[in-house]
Amino acid sequence: MRTELVSEPGLADHPNEDFASVGLPASGQGGSLVVLDGVTPPRSATGCLHSVPWFTARLGGALTELTVSLPDVPLAEALSRAIARTSAAHAETCDLSHPRTPQATVVLARWSPSAVEYLVLSDSALLVEAPDGTVTAVLDDRLARLPRSALSTDALVDATLRNKEGGFFTAAADPAVTARAVTGTLPRTEVRALAALTDGAARWVEKFREGGWADCLTLVRKEGAQALVDRVRELERADAAGTRSFLGRSKTHDDATVVYAEL
Repeated sequence: MRTELVSEPGLADHPNEDFASVGLPASGQGGSLVVLDGVTPPRSATGCLHSVPWFTARLGGALTELTVSLPDVPLAEALSRAIARTSAAHAETCDLSHPRTPQATVVLARWSPSAVEYLVLSDSALLVEAPDGTVTAVLDDRLARLPRSALSTDALVDATLRNKEGGFFTAAADPAVTARAVTGTLPRTEVRALAALTDGAARWVEKFREGGWADCLTLVRKEGAQALVDRVRELERADAAGTRSFLGRSKTHDDATVVYAEL
């Protein structure tokens, strides 16, 4: 088995709000990957004393442990338990009902000798490569399908769309959100490799349009996860002014994380 993990902050002087891990059970059978993209809060109040990196570290740590130690518990249930555990860690000090309580997008995958399970919540991506080289992107595209006008201000998004029906969902304080995740199970024989990307790394496809998802996974397999992040940074620097009108991105540089697992 080959695994690679790269996670790089968008700005050198700003904490990385992503989380990534690969867990390999002591039995040597199977494994799991966890990728979280912490949602950067606005400058206004969030109702919480804690930072986004605090939240992603707590949630990611719980998910790493649960996906490995409880292999028979479905990924949605593991995420629900991890959210509940993380919420309990700051429920007495923070307002977890605030729409901007710390939160994150989620990609989970777990493989055994017989199956590969996956879960995607919000706008990070999971790429699944079949033995014949076909690549399928597992996406939760609810945010991408919303009209630009609905995303014009943070206040509008928080009031009408964030973790609401007709909007989009993230892992925040409510364990019930796991019912909104995109989930599935594939036979192990149908999966050759997996790649999980936060949207900062997925810009290579989604924003800069340098290639499709299959090209993206091929780049990671042949040149490594760091090569994908480096390409994204080069493209960002070349378009620092945002002159390519189709980009529509809010940050020049974003935290970028790639986890690759060749099964």
